[in-house]
Formats: sequence, structure tokens, C-alpha cells
Amino acid sequence: MLLAIDTGNTNTLFAVHDGEAWRAQWRSSTDMTKTADDYAVWLSTLMELSGLNLNQIDDCIISTVVPQSLFNQRNFARRYLNVEPFVVGENVDLGVKVNIPKPSEVGADRLVNAVGAHGGYAGPLIVIDSGTATTFDIVGADGSFEGGIIAPGINLSMKALHEAAAKLPRVAIQRPERVIGRDTVSAMQSGVFWGYIDLIDGLVERIKAEYGQSMTVIATGGVASLFEGAAENIDHFDSDITIKGLRILYDRNIGQAAKELK
Repeated sequence: MLLAIDTGNTNTLFAVHDGEAWRAQWRSSTDMTKTADDYAVWLSTLMELSGLNLNQIDDCIISTVVPQSLFNQRNFARRYLNVEPFVVGENVDLGVKVNIPKPSEVGADRLVNAVGAHGGYAGPLIVIDSGTATTFDIVGADGSFEGGIIAPGINLSMKALHEAAAKLPRVAIQRPERVIGRDTVSAMQSGVFWGYIDLIDGLVERIKAEYGQSMTVIATGGVASLFEGAAENIDHFDSDITIKGLRILYDRNIGQAAKELK
């Protein structure tokens, strides 16, 4: 079985693939202080609840935008899975071109999303990933990464309102019944939620106009489902784009990686 680990700034996703389908997924808060032992205790417990165990894992792929977490995750794979993990960005064949002036600046998560989206949808594509940041990535019809947009995430915006304004409370993100708020909480919820809906729809329209071609829009990420039924320019909601990309990269690289490990 394959263990895929995707580490974002806020959450880390662990997913197990048995060669035919994804068997289980778990999320944990990203914590740079977690040791290999911490990962082993936490993951082994959750795997047992799903009828799985660590001994069934025979390979591992890691994508991270938090370099400080990689050391302990790599040690976890080596010590508890007895495998050398594939790390996206370290001599891994993406199978797609990165058509921007400085390819090294692109986060691993965005490249993995491009691979996963191209593997499941006909391009050109706009991939919207809603997490700590909201990214809009352009994927060409041939799967090439062609740039994009980075905006603050919706939860980050709500947190900034609370922390920067003394009288504004911390509130949960949800779709308000009315656009015009009748109290502070509903006004904040409306401003952030509908502001993000218009940000999404507006930027998609601008991207399409500049790109000059018909494009398919895919939304993924931890809070993407919040926008379903509200954002008019999103064609598909697919929460598994990232792990699909990791699986494709694993399949593409395992032959060469196995030779190098011998």
C-alpha cells in the first residue's frame, strides 16, 4: 500500500492507497514540532480504526510546503515504514512542463494539483485550491503549469479582521442568509463569504479573458465545499485533486526510483 502525505501550512493530509482505490484519509494540524514517534503513534491508531496497520505500507510519497516538517516525516517513513519516501521536488519527474521564468518558486502543492487535475479533466484548466492561501493555478491542455494567482485564504481573512480590529469578534465562516448584515457577526460573515465568492468568480472571468480560451474550473482544498452552490464559475468540486496527483507522480516515478535505490 502507498501512504501519501501532503503537508500544507495549516493541515497535513495522510491517505492510504491499496493499488486500486484510496482506503482512508486523515487530517492533522500541521505542527513542525511533531517527531517521527508522534506521527507513528497518531497514524497507527487511526489506521487500526480503519482496519489497517503500518506494516501494510510498502511505499510513501511526500509533498510539503513546510520544509521544517520534512525531516521528521522522512524519519517516520524510514523508521516505522522501512521505506525511503519519494519527496516531490527532489529529482521527481513531474511529467509536465513548468512554463514560468522561475520554476523553483512554485510550491510543491500547486504542481501536484496541476498533475492531479490534468489527470482527471480535459484542459486548459483553472485549479482553485482553498486553504491557508487561495490559489488559482493555470494548467495548459498539455498539462503544463502556466502560472496563477495567490490570495489570502478565507479563514486567514476572517482571522485578520478579528486580530486587527479591537471590537470585532472571532466568528465562524458560513454562508449568511442575507447579504446585508443586521449585526456585527452577520456583517463580518457576509463580507468575507460573499467577498470571496466575488473574488473567485471575478478572477476566473479575468483569467479566462486574458487566456483567450475556454477553460474548465476545478475547486479543491479544505474549505472549497463552502463555495458550492454560491460560486457561479466553478465547474467541478474535487477534494481529492492533490492525492490523485501524488498517486500519478508515484506511478510515474517508482520505476526509476526503485533502480536508484538498488
